[in-house]
Amino acid sequence: MATAVFRPFDHQIAEPHEIPKRHYLNAGFSAKSWLFTVDHKRIAILYLITVTLFFLLGGLFAVFVRLELMTPAADLMQSETYNKMFTMHGIMMVFFFLIPAIPAILGNFLVPLMIGAKDLAFPRINLLSWYIYIIGGLFTFAAVLFGGVDTGWTFYTPYSSTYSNTNVILAAVGIFITGFSSILTGLNFIVTIHKMRAPGMTWFRMPLFIWAHYATSLIQVLGTPVVAITIVLVGLERLFHIGIFDPAVGGDPLLFQHLFWFYSHPAVYIMVLPAMGVMSELVTCFSRKKIFGYEFVAFSSLAIAVISFLVWGHHMFTTGQSIYAGMVFSFLSFLVAIPSAIKVFNWTATLYKGSVSYQAPMLYAIGFIGLFTIGGLTGMFLSTLAVDVHVHDTYFVVAHFHYIMVGGTIMAYLGGLHFWWPKITGRLYPEGWARFAALVVFVGFNLTFFPQFVLGYLGMPRRYHVYPEEFQVLNVMSSAGATILGVGYLIPLIYFIWSLKSGPHASANPWSATGLEWQTTSPPPTHNFDKTPEVTEEAYDYAKFAREHAKEEEAALV
Repeated sequence: MATAVFRPFDHQIAEPHEIPKRHYLNAGFSAKSWLFTVDHKRIAILYLITVTLFFLLGGLFAVFVRLELMTPAADLMQSETYNKMFTMHGIMMVFFFLIPAIPAILGNFLVPLMIGAKDLAFPRINLLSWYIYIIGGLFTFAAVLFGGVDTGWTFYTPYSSTYSNTNVILAAVGIFITGFSSILTGLNFIVTIHKMRAPGMTWFRMPLFIWAHYATSLIQVLGTPVVAITIVLVGLERLFHIGIFDPAVGGDPLLFQHLFWFYSHPAVYIMVLPAMGVMSELVTCFSRKKIFGYEFVAFSSLAIAVISFLVWGHHMFTTGQSIYAGMVFSFLSFLVAIPSAIKVFNWTATLYKGSVSYQAPMLYAIGFIGLFTIGGLTGMFLSTLAVDVHVHDTYFVVAHFHYIMVGGTIMAYLGGLHFWWPKITGRLYPEGWARFAALVVFVGFNLTFFPQFVLGYLGMPRRYHVYPEEFQVLNVMSSAGATILGVGYLIPLIYFIWSLKSGPHASANPWSATGLEWQTTSPPPTHNFDKTPEVTEEAYDYAKFAREHAKEEEAALV
């Protein structure tokens, strides 16, 4: 077997004959051609624009939260306003950015390309998913315009069902509607992956990005209806007081937490599993090696999907559930660490003795491994009954889930966006600025959230905006980090927009990567491939580049 060697990315810029005259981006410029398109690539672009807008809106709420927390007193806003700020930040970021970001944007664009299909199985349902997402977003945005909602993104009862005087119903309707977008997207991916793979693409020749999206889709289809029903029940309880969650009329407020976390813990993996799929593509490409333990990485995605449905009770250690139930949920929560650790181990083993290239996507991948590992290890603390009682509902929890959900997902999302940007747009971005932005994001993220582990350990509760003076230094550090992080997010936004007009044209395969998506033009034609591709080898055969390199050297000598 040939030894993998580093193949420099010296074919990034397209030769004139490589620039396609007709592709999906110039297939029509009218608003109608975009708003009624059934091309999965254009729908991905629609998601890219709208998800980015919701991300900026959620980020704006975070700015106000961090500004308020710079001083111990309530200098900027009162408690009611602060409650609305962190609630709207959580709702926007979780339901309208973190959950759809990778599946709806990168998944929509790449799943058909990676399996050699012309489109998803149900193109019109795919477009319908985007419209449902937009309608749900508008309802939630209307809740903001009419004064916001203050329940926290978890909508805990009885506060959300009985006592809150804010726009709970409007926000809940928005989330309920958006859930159908997630279900339809998952259903589309499952059918597409089952039925539309190119000839020769067996299950164990599929890219790990596809495996990750398959596992994610199972969670979306099976879990999302539960939270949708739960949100409906909150609305019915609030409007008609029928006694589902209100103990005064025979209800149980803890029932809400059981239903909510039955979905919302797997929802963490709706965010993280696609990120893990992106990671596998980045690590193998930029280390020029076949992924170590392909089967283990693939099956660990399915294992995470299954186990994620069994761990919701660890969110409820302090609610008075029995000690035996707590022990079972603690054990199961530790169990989910095994498939997660398998992935991290296999990525690290892939890097070992690889020809690692530190391009911007790879920097984000390395950042993901660091942040996800910290988030995962601190999750073990929260899975431990006694420790969880001490840090429950403190900033330790806030820091933990930001490291997992935000750090992990965003690092992979940005890494994936940089990796496939040349394929999506046909343009290259400035590599130097991209590396600088990756560094700024990593530093800003850690400065923002690592002090919050200490704050939580020292006892600062979450959701409070007035705190003792001894916590101010750590809070100022966190706010300063958030400023750096915000700058880190804006830099890619600027150079990506610049690249659309002024970036050099990208070749079809600027990273010399394996995978069917790199066998078509950049950007791809509307029908993806001029001829249906046929798969004859396993995924990630980077050794073939070594063989080709050796042949080129032999030819040069002759």
